[in-house]
Amino acid sequence: MHYRYLIAFAHDLLWVPLAVFLALWLRFNFGDIPPDHLRAGWLLIALAVPSQAIAYAWARVNRGIWRYVSMPDALNIARAVIAGVSVSYLLAFVLFRLQALPRSVIVLYPLLLLAGLLASRVLYRGYREHRLNLRHEHAQRVLLVGGGRAGELLLREMQKSGNYVPVGILDDDTRKQGQEILGTRVLAGTHELSTVLRDIQPDLLVLAIPSATKALKNKVLKACEAANVRLLVLPGLEQLVSDTVHLSTLRKVEIEDLLGRTPARPDTALMSANVRGKVVMLTGAGGSIGSEIARQVLRYRPSRIVLLESSEFALYRIERELRQQCAQCDMTPDILPLLGSVVDGSRVERVCRAFGVQTLYHAAAYKHVPLVEYNPGEAITNNVFGTLHTAQAAQRAGVERFVLISTDKAVRPTNVMGASKRFAEMVLQALSAEGGNTCFAMVRFGNVLGSSGSVVPLFRQQIQAGGPVTVTHPDITRYFMSIPEAAQLVIQAGAMAEGGDVFILDMGEPVKIVDLARQMIQLSGLSVRDDDHPDGDIAIEFSGLRPGEKLYEELLIGDAVSGTQHPLIMRACDDFLPWKEMKQRITALQTAVASHDIQAIRQLLLTTVKGYAPQCESADLLLNKGAKHAESG
Repeated sequence: MHYRYLIAFAHDLLWVPLAVFLALWLRFNFGDIPPDHLRAGWLLIALAVPSQAIAYAWARVNRGIWRYVSMPDALNIARAVIAGVSVSYLLAFVLFRLQALPRSVIVLYPLLLLAGLLASRVLYRGYREHRLNLRHEHAQRVLLVGGGRAGELLLREMQKSGNYVPVGILDDDTRKQGQEILGTRVLAGTHELSTVLRDIQPDLLVLAIPSATKALKNKVLKACEAANVRLLVLPGLEQLVSDTVHLSTLRKVEIEDLLGRTPARPDTALMSANVRGKVVMLTGAGGSIGSEIARQVLRYRPSRIVLLESSEFALYRIERELRQQCAQCDMTPDILPLLGSVVDGSRVERVCRAFGVQTLYHAAAYKHVPLVEYNPGEAITNNVFGTLHTAQAAQRAGVERFVLISTDKAVRPTNVMGASKRFAEMVLQALSAEGGNTCFAMVRFGNVLGSSGSVVPLFRQQIQAGGPVTVTHPDITRYFMSIPEAAQLVIQAGAMAEGGDVFILDMGEPVKIVDLARQMIQLSGLSVRDDDHPDGDIAIEFSGLRPGEKLYEELLIGDAVSGTQHPLIMRACDDFLPWKEMKQRITALQTAVASHDIQAIRQLLLTTVKGYAPQCESADLLLNKGAKHAESG
């Protein structure tokens, strides 16, 4: 047993005789105590000490750390005192028929014992906090925005560390305003943020609201920039749910916090419908979307996760991460890392059969628009034939549900990437119309923050390198969504599928890329260099639209859209060709790709994909290189 526990236990037992004698002295005005009353007091002490020892152990009084004493500790002490006093009085007055103890002592003894136990702890805590304040004279003065559960946990952490001094709280709950939370006053609502920052002048502002909206984050950031106050935020709701809000979890505001919208809470029933207890397979499991779907799937406890990936390093990385996640959350699903390509239908089928795959998320694809324009044949092979072979393999192996990760660029595409993804959608629609036991679904969405090829990591690299930040066009806009939200919505949409469904995700409001670049520069603590600010740190340069790139992304709608049970998921009704005709187009496309006939590929996409309007001539690097050599020859 730890020596500190023994000391605390002895201290608490010492208060038993002290409380008895204090009660007697108070009864006799601190004069001489009559012998018969003194003997009664000693008898009570002899009975109360063992009774209280047992009560202290039962109530776990000394498990609480004195310097962090709080209301739960006080309640435990009160329970121990009531239990111990009840037992000792029962023994004294029933078993030993004690009569020489004044009634005032009977009342005073438990009150004095409770007061002594609590007072010693409170005094010790005050002493420790005073020492911490003296030790940390240069502690940072902190203003908190948010007086909820997260704010309370952070206040406790600050009191423990001594490196931070809370100087006030802002909360829009009018019932809290004017009150105190752990000794820190709730000053006002967030509408008075600028005024409070000017009056208090804190060193640091902490946004202690894990579910804070984009609008609130922008408002707080602008106020802090104007007042030259550093801002830290909490990562997200997961920290609050798991009760792991600590000072170490605070971080700077990232651009992801200011884009998109506040994610909706996932529907647990939809999230788990095709996952819990099932064998789930992901293609492209090491990519941005595939790996996040794997993380989300794991939270809903599948019996097995099959990871199919062509990149060895990407597969190693996601397998390792999932195993760590399992260890932390005490989960034991099988995690099976498999190297392979979706183009190899026979391997996909063998995998599905061998492990009894029930749900398959098909995320493997080439998605980078300019690279696909440079390599159209390979993109068709991967995006169209890879989807075809994987879907047919899933059918033959008896997979229950197949969900294709598609793109908003499949709507009236202007590039090969979008056209190839729409072609892949039509393949699944045609297969679904033919019937069978596999339920096919497709989910379209736009750009995701931080994905491979996204502008956000590119801009970060350019800012770290000192600039310039390159934007293709001053007016270019895009929709953005966080990777976790996109993955959650994909899983929920797949659960609503009835067969051949094309789902589209509500992406929120579009963002101007040049504004995004400016915000990222400012969040890095730097300034934009332009004609009005020639002494700025980082310049923004316009490089021109790349092959196949749209100036404005279209809204995620087809020709007809209907709602679903989820407010952020809609169902599109897009035309498609019957399987007999699609099969002929697929055969012709295979011939064109095999012979590297780029014009034939383009013509087949034009006649098959409704609305396909190529923005430029073919950018195929191999074809153009050959043409240049022919001209020079």
